[in-house]
Amino acid sequence: MSPLLSYALPALGSYVMLSLFFLRWPRLLHTPWVPAFRIRLGAHRGGSGERLENTMEAVENSMAQRADLLELDCQITRDGVVVVSHDKNLSRQSGLSRDVDSLDFEDLPLYKEELEVFFSPGRFAHGSDRRMVRLEDLFQRFPRMPMSVEVKGDNEKLIHKVASLVRHFDRSDITIWAAEKNSVMRKCKAANPEMPVSFTLGRGFWMLLLYYLGLLPFIPIPERFLFCFLPTIINRTYFPFPCPGLNQLAAVVSKWLIMRKSLIRHLEERGVQVIFWCLNEESDFEVAFGLGATGVMTDYPTALRRYLDNHGPAAWAS
Repeated sequence: MSPLLSYALPALGSYVMLSLFFLRWPRLLHTPWVPAFRIRLGAHRGGSGERLENTMEAVENSMAQRADLLELDCQITRDGVVVVSHDKNLSRQSGLSRDVDSLDFEDLPLYKEELEVFFSPGRFAHGSDRRMVRLEDLFQRFPRMPMSVEVKGDNEKLIHKVASLVRHFDRSDITIWAAEKNSVMRKCKAANPEMPVSFTLGRGFWMLLLYYLGLLPFIPIPERFLFCFLPTIINRTYFPFPCPGLNQLAAVVSKWLIMRKSLIRHLEERGVQVIFWCLNEESDFEVAFGLGATGVMTDYPTALRRYLDNHGPAAWAS
Protein backbone atom coordinates (compact mmCIF):
# COMPACT_ATOMS: atom_id res chain seq x y z
CA MET A 1 0.00 0.00 0.00
CA SER A 2 1.30 3.42 -0.91
CA PRO A 3 1.99 5.97 1.88
CA LEU A 4 -0.81 8.17 0.50
CA LEU A 5 -3.38 5.41 0.72
CA SER A 6 -2.22 4.44 4.19
CA TYR A 7 -3.24 7.90 5.38
CA ALA A 8 -6.20 8.51 3.07
CA LEU A 9 -8.15 5.32 3.78
CA PRO A 10 -8.22 5.69 7.58
CA ALA A 11 -9.08 9.39 7.21
CA LEU A 12 -11.92 8.57 4.81
CA GLY A 13 -13.17 5.83 7.09
CA SER A 14 -13.13 8.18 10.08
CA TYR A 15 -14.99 10.84 8.10
CA VAL A 16 -17.68 8.36 7.05
CA MET A 17 -18.14 7.12 10.60
CA LEU A 18 -18.36 10.65 12.01
CA SER A 19 -20.81 11.69 9.30
CA LEU A 20 -23.08 8.71 9.99
CA PHE A 21 -22.85 9.27 13.74
CA PHE A 22 -23.85 12.94 13.58
CA LEU A 23 -26.45 12.22 10.92
CA ARG A 24 -28.20 10.08 13.50
CA TRP A 25 -27.49 12.35 16.52
CA PRO A 26 -27.27 15.91 15.13
CA ARG A 27 -28.23 17.51 18.42
CA LEU A 28 -24.71 16.90 19.65
CA LEU A 29 -23.60 19.56 17.14
CA HIS A 30 -26.67 21.73 16.62
CA THR A 31 -29.39 23.22 18.78
CA PRO A 32 -32.66 22.28 17.06
CA TRP A 33 -35.24 24.84 16.08
CA VAL A 34 -38.08 25.03 18.59
CA PRO A 35 -41.33 25.08 16.60
CA ALA A 36 -43.99 27.66 17.33
CA PHE A 37 -46.45 25.15 15.84
CA ARG A 38 -46.38 21.71 14.25
CA ILE A 39 -48.00 20.79 10.98
CA ARG A 40 -49.90 17.54 10.53
CA LEU A 41 -52.63 18.80 8.22
CA GLY A 42 -51.79 21.50 5.70
CA ALA A 43 -54.53 22.85 3.44
CA HIS A 44 -53.19 23.41 -0.08
CA ARG A 45 -54.54 26.64 -1.62
CA GLY A 46 -56.78 26.84 1.42
CA GLY A 47 -58.27 23.39 0.70
CA SER A 48 -58.89 23.56 -3.03
CA GLY A 49 -60.45 20.12 -3.51
CA GLU A 50 -63.51 20.70 -1.35
CA ARG A 51 -64.27 24.36 -2.11
CA LEU A 52 -63.03 26.82 -4.73
CA GLU A 53 -59.34 27.43 -4.14
CA ASN A 54 -58.14 30.29 -1.96
CA THR A 55 -61.63 31.53 -1.12
CA MET A 56 -62.83 32.36 2.38
CA GLU A 57 -65.26 29.45 2.11
CA ALA A 58 -62.39 27.04 1.41
CA VAL A 59 -60.43 28.35 4.38
CA GLU A 60 -63.42 28.09 6.72
CA ASN A 61 -63.95 24.50 5.59
CA SER A 62 -60.31 23.69 6.32
CA MET A 63 -60.55 25.34 9.72
CA ALA A 64 -63.56 23.14 10.48
CA GLN A 65 -61.30 20.13 9.79
CA ARG A 66 -58.76 21.46 12.30
CA ALA A 67 -56.08 22.26 9.74
CA ASP A 68 -52.69 23.18 11.21
CA LEU A 69 -51.56 25.32 8.29
CA LEU A 70 -53.03 27.23 5.37
CA GLU A 71 -50.86 27.18 2.25
CA LEU A 72 -51.43 30.34 0.22
CA ASP A 73 -50.01 32.06 -2.87
CA CYS A 74 -50.00 35.83 -3.16
CA GLN A 75 -50.24 38.38 -5.96
CA ILE A 76 -50.66 42.15 -5.87
CA THR A 77 -53.25 44.25 -7.66
CA ARG A 78 -52.69 47.47 -9.56
CA ASP A 79 -53.85 49.50 -6.56
CA GLY A 80 -51.48 47.67 -4.18
CA VAL A 81 -53.80 45.13 -2.53
CA VAL A 82 -52.26 41.77 -1.66
CA VAL A 83 -54.66 39.04 -2.78
CA VAL A 84 -54.53 35.28 -2.40
CA SER A 85 -54.18 33.82 -5.88
CA HIS A 86 -52.01 31.06 -7.27
CA ASP A 87 -51.99 32.40 -10.84
CA LYS A 88 -50.86 35.81 -12.01
CA ASN A 89 -53.07 35.55 -15.08
CA LEU A 90 -56.75 35.07 -14.24
CA SER A 91 -57.71 33.01 -17.29
CA ARG A 92 -57.76 29.57 -15.62
CA GLN A 93 -59.51 30.80 -12.50
CA SER A 94 -62.05 33.19 -14.00
CA GLY A 95 -61.97 33.00 -17.78
CA LEU A 96 -60.67 36.58 -18.02
CA SER A 97 -57.20 36.72 -19.57
CA ARG A 98 -55.85 39.60 -17.51
CA ASP A 99 -53.01 39.70 -14.99
CA VAL A 100 -53.86 40.46 -11.38
CA ASP A 101 -51.54 43.46 -11.34
CA SER A 102 -53.37 45.01 -14.31
CA LEU A 103 -56.60 45.38 -12.32
CA ASP A 104 -57.71 47.20 -9.19
CA PHE A 105 -59.02 45.00 -6.39
CA GLU A 106 -62.61 46.08 -6.93
CA ASP A 107 -62.40 45.06 -10.59
CA LEU A 108 -61.17 41.52 -10.04
CA PRO A 109 -63.52 38.96 -11.61
CA LEU A 110 -65.28 36.14 -9.79
CA TYR A 111 -63.89 32.65 -9.93
CA LYS A 112 -65.51 30.15 -12.27
CA GLU A 113 -68.31 28.05 -10.80
CA GLU A 114 -66.04 25.00 -10.87
CA LEU A 115 -62.27 24.56 -11.00
CA GLU A 116 -60.29 21.40 -11.73
CA VAL A 117 -58.18 20.26 -8.79
CA PHE A 118 -54.62 20.48 -10.06
CA PHE A 119 -53.29 17.47 -8.14
CA SER A 120 -56.41 15.37 -8.78
CA PRO A 121 -56.87 15.61 -12.57
CA GLY A 122 -60.46 15.06 -13.66
CA ARG A 123 -61.91 16.09 -10.30
CA PHE A 124 -63.53 19.48 -9.79
CA ALA A 125 -64.20 21.76 -6.83
CA HIS A 126 -67.33 23.85 -6.42
CA GLY A 127 -68.44 26.51 -3.98
CA SER A 128 -70.89 29.31 -3.40
CA ASP A 129 -68.10 31.78 -2.60
CA ARG A 130 -66.38 32.88 -5.82
CA ARG A 131 -64.67 36.05 -4.62
CA MET A 132 -60.93 36.54 -4.44
CA VAL A 133 -59.84 37.25 -0.88
CA ARG A 134 -57.35 39.77 0.48
CA LEU A 135 -54.50 38.45 2.60
CA GLU A 136 -55.40 41.12 5.13
CA ASP A 137 -58.90 39.62 5.47
CA LEU A 138 -57.46 36.19 6.32
CA PHE A 139 -55.05 37.65 8.86
CA GLN A 140 -57.90 39.55 10.49
CA ARG A 141 -60.34 36.62 10.47
CA PHE A 142 -57.86 33.99 11.67
CA PRO A 143 -55.26 35.93 13.67
CA ARG A 144 -53.45 32.91 15.19
CA MET A 145 -53.76 30.46 12.32
CA PRO A 146 -50.35 29.49 10.88
CA MET A 147 -50.02 30.27 7.19
CA SER A 148 -47.40 29.69 4.52
CA VAL A 149 -47.29 32.62 2.12
CA GLU A 150 -45.60 31.92 -1.19
CA VAL A 151 -44.52 34.99 -3.11
CA LYS A 152 -45.14 34.48 -6.80
CA GLY A 153 -42.52 36.23 -8.90
CA ASP A 154 -39.79 38.70 -8.06
CA ASN A 155 -41.96 41.62 -6.97
CA GLU A 156 -40.43 43.79 -4.25
CA LYS A 157 -43.63 45.77 -3.73
CA LEU A 158 -45.52 42.54 -3.04
CA ILE A 159 -42.79 41.29 -0.70
CA HIS A 160 -42.77 44.47 1.36
CA LYS A 161 -46.57 44.60 1.49
CA VAL A 162 -46.71 41.03 2.83
CA ALA A 163 -43.97 41.77 5.37
CA SER A 164 -45.82 44.89 6.52
CA LEU A 165 -49.13 43.03 6.91
CA VAL A 166 -47.48 40.28 8.92
CA ARG A 167 -45.95 42.85 11.27
CA HIS A 168 -49.20 44.80 11.54
CA PHE A 169 -51.08 41.70 12.67
CA ASP A 170 -48.22 40.59 14.95
CA ARG A 171 -47.90 37.16 13.41
CA SER A 172 -44.25 36.92 12.34
CA ASP A 173 -43.82 33.72 14.36
CA ILE A 174 -46.66 31.87 12.60
CA THR A 175 -46.29 33.06 9.01
CA ILE A 176 -43.81 31.23 6.78
CA TRP A 177 -41.95 32.76 3.86
CA ALA A 178 -42.10 30.49 0.80
CA ALA A 179 -40.56 31.10 -2.62
CA GLU A 180 -39.12 28.99 -5.42
CA LYS A 181 -36.04 31.12 -6.14
CA ASN A 182 -33.13 31.95 -3.83
CA SER A 183 -33.06 35.55 -5.09
CA VAL A 184 -36.69 36.07 -4.08
CA MET A 185 -36.20 34.41 -0.70
CA ARG A 186 -33.27 36.71 0.10
CA LYS A 187 -35.54 39.71 -0.45
CA CYS A 188 -38.26 38.13 1.68
CA LYS A 189 -35.86 37.54 4.57
CA ALA A 190 -34.57 41.09 4.31
CA ALA A 191 -38.11 42.49 4.40
CA ASN A 192 -39.04 40.54 7.56
CA PRO A 193 -36.24 38.42 9.04
CA GLU A 194 -38.43 37.39 11.99
CA MET A 195 -40.57 35.13 9.81
CA PRO A 196 -39.45 31.49 9.51
CA VAL A 197 -38.42 30.38 6.03
CA SER A 198 -38.84 27.24 3.95
CA PHE A 199 -36.41 25.69 1.51
CA THR A 200 -36.30 27.11 -1.99
CA LEU A 201 -35.75 24.75 -4.93
CA GLY A 202 -32.08 25.68 -5.10
CA ARG A 203 -31.54 25.25 -1.38
CA GLY A 204 -33.37 21.92 -1.51
CA PHE A 205 -31.00 20.59 -4.17
CA TRP A 206 -28.02 21.90 -2.17
CA MET A 207 -29.29 20.16 0.96
CA LEU A 208 -29.58 16.84 -0.94
CA LEU A 209 -26.04 17.23 -2.29
CA LEU A 210 -24.68 17.86 1.21
CA TYR A 211 -26.56 14.80 2.48
CA TYR A 212 -25.04 12.48 -0.11
CA LEU A 213 -21.57 13.95 0.40
CA GLY A 214 -21.88 13.34 4.13
CA LEU A 215 -21.53 17.02 4.95
CA LEU A 216 -25.09 17.84 6.01
CA PRO A 217 -24.56 16.96 9.71
CA PHE A 218 -21.85 19.61 9.95
CA ILE A 219 -23.65 22.46 8.14
CA PRO A 220 -26.07 24.96 9.76
CA ILE A 221 -29.64 24.89 8.39
CA PRO A 222 -31.43 28.27 8.59
CA GLU A 223 -34.68 26.91 7.13
CA ARG A 224 -37.37 25.57 9.45
CA PHE A 225 -39.63 23.92 6.86
CA LEU A 226 -39.13 21.64 3.88
CA PHE A 227 -42.18 21.56 1.62
CA CYS A 228 -41.35 18.71 -0.73
CA PHE A 229 -43.33 16.81 -3.35
CA LEU A 230 -43.75 13.08 -2.75
CA PRO A 231 -41.96 11.38 -5.67
CA THR A 232 -44.54 8.60 -5.96
CA ILE A 233 -47.18 11.07 -7.21
CA ILE A 234 -45.12 11.92 -10.32
CA ASN A 235 -46.74 10.61 -13.50
CA ARG A 236 -49.86 9.80 -11.49
CA THR A 237 -51.28 13.05 -10.13
CA TYR A 238 -48.30 15.35 -10.75
CA PHE A 239 -46.93 15.83 -14.25
CA PRO A 240 -43.97 18.26 -14.16
CA PHE A 241 -42.98 17.53 -17.78
CA PRO A 242 -45.07 17.28 -20.95
CA CYS A 243 -43.32 14.03 -21.97
CA PRO A 244 -44.46 10.81 -20.18
CA GLY A 245 -40.96 9.35 -20.52
CA LEU A 246 -39.43 12.30 -18.67
CA ASN A 247 -42.06 12.02 -15.95
CA GLN A 248 -41.28 8.33 -15.49
CA LEU A 249 -37.57 9.08 -15.27
CA ALA A 250 -38.20 11.92 -12.81
CA ALA A 251 -40.32 9.61 -10.66
CA VAL A 252 -37.57 6.96 -10.46
CA VAL A 253 -34.70 9.38 -9.86
CA SER A 254 -36.50 11.59 -7.32
CA LYS A 255 -37.80 8.55 -5.44
CA TRP A 256 -34.23 7.29 -5.05
CA LEU A 257 -32.92 10.72 -4.03
CA ILE A 258 -35.63 11.98 -1.68
CA MET A 259 -37.39 9.05 -0.03
CA ARG A 260 -34.71 8.48 2.59
CA LYS A 261 -35.82 7.92 6.16
CA SER A 262 -32.38 8.83 7.49
CA LEU A 263 -32.54 12.23 5.78
CA ILE A 264 -36.04 13.01 7.03
CA ARG A 265 -35.18 11.86 10.55
CA HIS A 266 -32.05 14.05 10.52
CA LEU A 267 -34.04 17.13 9.50
CA GLU A 268 -36.71 16.40 12.10
CA GLU A 269 -34.03 16.03 14.80
CA ARG A 270 -32.78 19.48 13.88
CA GLY A 271 -36.23 21.00 14.16
CA VAL A 272 -36.91 21.19 10.41
CA GLN A 273 -40.48 20.12 9.69
CA VAL A 274 -40.85 17.99 6.54
CA ILE A 275 -44.19 18.38 4.76
CA PHE A 276 -44.99 16.32 1.67
CA TRP A 277 -47.32 17.77 -0.96
CA CYS A 278 -49.74 17.58 -2.57
CA LEU A 279 -51.33 14.33 -1.44
CA ASN A 280 -55.00 13.54 -1.93
CA GLU A 281 -55.19 9.76 -1.47
CA GLU A 282 -54.96 7.70 1.72
CA SER A 283 -52.25 5.50 0.20
CA ASP A 284 -50.08 8.60 -0.23
CA PHE A 285 -50.77 9.69 3.35
CA GLU A 286 -49.49 6.26 4.44
CA VAL A 287 -46.29 6.61 2.43
CA ALA A 288 -45.54 10.13 3.70
CA PHE A 289 -46.04 9.36 7.37
CA GLY A 290 -44.28 6.03 6.93
CA LEU A 291 -41.18 7.95 5.84
CA GLY A 292 -41.35 10.01 9.03
CA ALA A 293 -42.77 13.24 7.63
CA THR A 294 -44.10 15.81 10.07
CA GLY A 295 -47.21 16.33 8.01
CA VAL A 296 -48.97 16.39 4.67
CA MET A 297 -50.28 19.13 2.40
CA THR A 298 -53.59 18.20 0.80
CA ASP A 299 -56.43 19.59 -1.31
CA TYR A 300 -58.85 17.47 0.72
CA PRO A 301 -58.59 18.38 4.42
CA THR A 302 -61.62 16.25 5.31
CA ALA A 303 -59.94 13.11 3.96
CA LEU A 304 -56.66 13.81 5.76
CA ARG A 305 -58.45 14.67 9.00
CA ARG A 306 -60.31 11.34 8.80
CA TYR A 307 -57.03 9.53 8.23
CA LEU A 308 -55.30 11.25 11.15
CA ASP A 309 -58.20 10.67 13.52
CA ASN A 310 -58.48 6.99 12.54
CA HIS A 311 -54.77 6.21 12.75
CA GLY A 312 -53.69 8.42 15.64
CA PRO A 313 -50.04 8.96 16.65
CA ALA A 314 -49.04 5.56 15.23
CA ALA A 315 -49.54 7.02 11.74
CA TRP A 316 -46.93 9.69 12.40
CA ALA A 317 -44.13 7.54 13.76
CA SER A 318 -40.88 7.73 11.87
